[in-house]
Amino acid sequence: MSILIRNTSLNNRIIDILIKGNRIVKIADGINESADTIIDGTNKLVMPGLMNGHTHAAMTLMRGYSDDLPVKEWLETKIWPLEATLTEEDVYWGTKLACLEMIRTGTTFFNDMYWHYQGTARAVDEMGLRATISPVFLDFFDPEKAKQHRRNNEQWFTEINQFSDRVRFIFGPHAIYSVSPDSLKWIREFATEKKVKIHIHLSETEQEVQDCLKRSGKRPVEYLDELGFLDNDVLAAHAIWLNEREMDILKDKQVNVIHNPISNMKLCSGIFKYTKIRQKGIRVLLGTDGCASNNNLDLFEEMKIASILDKLISGDPTSMPPPEVLDMTTINAAHAFDIDCGEIKENKLADLILVNLNSISMQPLYHAESNLIYSMNGYNVNTTICDGKILMQNGVIPGESEILEKVSEIARKLILGKYN
Repeated sequence: MSILIRNTSLNNRIIDILIKGNRIVKIADGINESADTIIDGTNKLVMPGLMNGHTHAAMTLMRGYSDDLPVKEWLETKIWPLEATLTEEDVYWGTKLACLEMIRTGTTFFNDMYWHYQGTARAVDEMGLRATISPVFLDFFDPEKAKQHRRNNEQWFTEINQFSDRVRFIFGPHAIYSVSPDSLKWIREFATEKKVKIHIHLSETEQEVQDCLKRSGKRPVEYLDELGFLDNDVLAAHAIWLNEREMDILKDKQVNVIHNPISNMKLCSGIFKYTKIRQKGIRVLLGTDGCASNNNLDLFEEMKIASILDKLISGDPTSMPPPEVLDMTTINAAHAFDIDCGEIKENKLADLILVNLNSISMQPLYHAESNLIYSMNGYNVNTTICDGKILMQNGVIPGESEILEKVSEIARKLILGKYN
């Protein structure tokens, strides 16, 4: 399979891009080679596919289901009871809806944590995206539940091979308040032995910090450090309630942190200290979190909010400029997840998107990066390519109507099941 993109814009140049298999093999002015598919890139900007550092894909099923509640009440009275009714087939279709939304808005990779892991993996495999998928590990300090989760994760780690190499396993201990220290140590040992990354919610709320101090006498990062849990393979979502010492530990251990500004604001979780964290030299990624608390998966919108929020918080209008926030969703994430993408360069994986430069929000075009972050949204994306395969071209995604119809049917079933 080969694709030739003609006359597209890259770094203020008009160039052609040749893709063979799943790699970009040539970038040049006027490539005179044949290809299976030729895409007209005129008036389109090419850029790396975006990478969503933290989400719960199948929570698209809960988009708009329960908004405007305190986080504890939201989880305990709305989200967790509904999640308990979900089947693997529900998660499969919820994830297909998430993939559909991400393809349409320019995301080619996401890092997921959710129930019914196999349903998520199957959906990602079929939709053609790239993802790391973690089954939720949550034992609530119950030794029997811990044993079951360990057995399940060992099994699921081996089963990942049945899917495309675009789909990878990642450990998903939910949080320090829902996973026992023995299980966290077991995950650390398994991850080190098998070279698997770890995805965890960390210091998302002030209550989490206070509870950890009462229970252990330490703050969350200090607690995990004492357990020997932290390393450069850990991806910590939210990381809001950090003090200077905790930031120093994260820097020393080379932990990656994932900023989720819209979800953090909507749930009133707190303010991410981006400027201080960046000054420490900690790698920062960007995530949308799930649709129950966002309520969409549009990383272009997330980048805008992240940038303007940090300007407001820091009082510095130069904070988090467009190139910096774009790095959070491209090259930073590619390095954190050890995926050879995140740049439009020869020999890189062909995970890329074409953005419509003729759209109203992209004109006039003084600075393309500024328009990408401050004026457009993901629905300006015209074409999405992942692993050298066209997932959307000229705004058309095969199978879209079937997914939308099926998800509407599942949503009706979920609500009827709740109130019957």
